[in-house]
Amino acid sequence: MVKGVKFVDLKDVGDPAEIATLYEKEGADELAFLDISATVEKRKTMLPWVKKVAQAINIPLTVGGGIGNLEDIEKILEAGASKIAINTAAVRNPGLVKEASQKFGSQRIIVAVDTRKNPSMPSGYEVVVEGGKTPTGKDAIQWAKEVKNLGAGGILPTSIDADGTKKGYDIHSIRLIAEATGLPVIASGGAGNLEHLYQALTEGKADAVLAASIFHFREYTIREAKEYLKKKGVAVRL
Repeated sequence: MVKGVKFVDLKDVGDPAEIATLYEKEGADELAFLDISATVEKRKTMLPWVKKVAQAINIPLTVGGGIGNLEDIEKILEAGASKIAINTAAVRNPGLVKEASQKFGSQRIIVAVDTRKNPSMPSGYEVVVEGGKTPTGKDAIQWAKEVKNLGAGGILPTSIDADGTKKGYDIHSIRLIAEATGLPVIASGGAGNLEHLYQALTEGKADAVLAASIFHFREYTIREAKEYLKKKGVAVRL
């Protein structure tokens, strides 16, 4: 398992199955296994690791990275994933979102929308693919609306500008996507402290928050995060 800054400078932070087990014990509601280099390296998601992690936990597991077609999705779900997250393949072939949601159920199909600030876009945010390396010319908010219409069951927006910086989520882009689609939104990219989680859920109107660095490097436990959010009036499962 690795963690980087803006999807690069990756540091090894441990065995995925061991850390997944720890996070479940600490109270994580769900885990996201995102093989961020799979698409760039033109390979599939590492199925043996998906199986290993899925077998180690009893909470929902979302898997993304290197997914290109319905067969890939089927294999990952068969390996034990609860949901899949697609990004590059969805942009290249939007019909895949529709086909997948019809075949497997929209609640299992999450579209990951990686964004970068671009003032030339109507919303100020552009969709990027291939691990954040390739701009698409697509406006992020328009794309989010499109994937809703295609049948996606949720959106996982990650700000490449904020990812790994620990300076906070890009609240503005998260809120724009939440308000434009009405779909469940899982905020990602930039959490550095517990207040950032609270901001994404309240100001950003996200339904859930995904964080990596603050947990991987043991700055906070998931229990601490949940207790903090509960004290601030956010409904969480303890």
